[in-house]
Amino acid sequence: MDRSFYHFALRYRGGGKDDEKALFADRMFLDAGFPKDEEDFDSLSRYVEDMADDHLRSTTFDELYAIYQELCSR
Repeated sequence: MDRSFYHFALRYRGGGKDDEKALFADRMFLDAGFPKDEEDFDSLSRYVEDMADDHLRSTTFDELYAIYQELCSR
């Protein structure tokens, strides 16, 4: 991958209140412990699941990670 998941997902910040990807990105940005240099799905998924945050939803993470893989693995 050419960048970490964190840096990829930041592009979704600032969206509307009904935009799950924007809510995820905003919460991720505010989370000082989020693994900013990680690219590995399992490590990131484990972190998101352990946080069990209303805005760091695992379903939204899965969607974002699929887009991340598609766009950044070329």
